[in-house]
Amino acid sequence: MVVLVVGGAGYIGSHACRALKRAGHQVIVFDNLSTGYEFLAAGFEFIKGDMLDAAALGRVLPRVDAIMHFAAHAYVGESGTNPRKYFRNNVEGGLSLLNAALDAGVKKIIYSSSCAVYGVPVKVPIVEENPRQPVNPYGVTKLIFEEALEAYDPAYGIRYASLRYFNASGADESGEIGESHDPETHLIPLALRAAAGTGPELQVFGTDYPTPDGTCIRDYIHVNDLATAHVKALERLAGGSESFAVNLGTGTGCSVQQVISAIEQATGKKVQRKLGPRRAGDPPELVADPRKAEKFLQWKAERGLREVVQTAWNWMQRQSAVER
Repeated sequence: MVVLVVGGAGYIGSHACRALKRAGHQVIVFDNLSTGYEFLAAGFEFIKGDMLDAAALGRVLPRVDAIMHFAAHAYVGESGTNPRKYFRNNVEGGLSLLNAALDAGVKKIIYSSSCAVYGVPVKVPIVEENPRQPVNPYGVTKLIFEEALEAYDPAYGIRYASLRYFNASGADESGEIGESHDPETHLIPLALRAAAGTGPELQVFGTDYPTPDGTCIRDYIHVNDLATAHVKALERLAGGSESFAVNLGTGTGCSVQQVISAIEQATGKKVQRKLGPRRAGDPPELVADPRKAEKFLQWKAERGLREVVQTAWNWMQRQSAVER
């Protein structure tokens, strides 16, 4: 199949492009480069464009069989201080893409959703039937697009997969692509920089959570496992499946302290850190129940925290060598 990867020059999208290519699919990358990098799309047809540009989408969509949509702004904190930016891109832009797909007759969409749609979960591990009650504008925008897909399916026959990620992390084993955000807000790259001395000390938010070591617990899923799940979801839709939503996680939670310990072991360096109070709205524990994805997609996360940290460290070292 020919797949338009919207946001394919970003972190998760670039890994999905390579997974698609390995599976024998043809990839076209469509990205406005507001947060992505053209080098991450190297080796693929690349179109610089914005989801809000219906004419640009209209020129490429007649050539494709399916869409993978990764092009969302994704800084939770920023979504609270600048919600206009998030509703403009994630909702208006997403609807522009969806309507352009409808007009072009593209009926399969794989959507990069988020566990943020659940908000503070009513129970952990989180199953897909948990209430969707987002607690920040980012999560609200993700939920709105999920609901748009749910409305377009019966009305227009668009089939979708909403893939609700937990904490995407790690880098491709080749070291050629990896996580590169500006600003960087994710724990693992920030902790690696603190260990390497290339960034400030790590800010640890909260040491008094009701968890075994007092730090909050998250489900860190390797980006290549996520990419594989996207290919599985595409092929499931291509095989005639009805639309679906699944959680993508490992089912295993790791605390901030466990992540720090894994990074110190991988790097042989101490993570310089500063302890501070909790951030408002941070739940003590977010862990996926991945059983639906494992059964429905015949997919299972293959990598754990050790592989996440090691591949992220390899990528960071390689980037440092290139910059020198």
